[in-house]
Amino acid sequence: MANQLAQPSPQVLARIGGITYLIIILAGSFGELIARDSMIVSGDAQATAGRIMATPLLWRIGIAGDLVMHICDVILIVTFYFLLRPVSRYLMLMAVLFNLVQTAVLVANKLNLLYPLFLLGTADYLKALDSRQLEAFSYLSIKMHDHGFGLGLIFFGCECLILGYLIFKSGYLPKWIGVLMGLAGACYIFNSFSLVLAPWLASRIFPLILLPPFIGETSLCLWLLIKGVNPVKWKEMTS
Repeated sequence: MANQLAQPSPQVLARIGGITYLIIILAGSFGELIARDSMIVSGDAQATAGRIMATPLLWRIGIAGDLVMHICDVILIVTFYFLLRPVSRYLMLMAVLFNLVQTAVLVANKLNLLYPLFLLGTADYLKALDSRQLEAFSYLSIKMHDHGFGLGLIFFGCECLILGYLIFKSGYLPKWIGVLMGLAGACYIFNSFSLVLAPWLASRIFPLILLPPFIGETSLCLWLLIKGVNPVKWKEMTS
């Protein structure tokens, strides 16, 4: 009984992973597409500042949603560790480390989203700068968040490559999902390095470059949630 409680069945792990992944996708989409995209006016610091200060609660909710997403990141990678450890414990451990680096970078990066709320506030010390400067610094911090997010995705891309390989080799999850996850990892890495080395290229390939990752991650999420793993193949691998 104690052993069963300590080691949930693969189907239970799959359902936990699917639910957690779904929360990550929904929270991330809300923060990026609703909370921020509705406020950020590309190239216009004054308009962006005006929108943020008009609805600061929505901006804060977007940040909170991102933090929920990163909490779920930790839960998900632990779930993946137990699900894919039978294929290769060492590779799965490497994936865990890549994920931890990614999560740490992205959580620290949220400070860049808090800066506009401070800069556009009413504190007396802000009177040392005029409104134009504060708006410019605020917009710059948002741009820094975009680049910080891209840097974090380099490590997430490496994790996806490993997960894709382990899923492909597992036998108890579909090989085609492994291929999609590997492609997702390659796209994340290519997009992030383009952001650093060739910004002109990154602006041209975005957001189409993120379509394969969306398809791959959504497919894995739904498969874990609905189908789970093949229990017969799981037992063969674990034995």
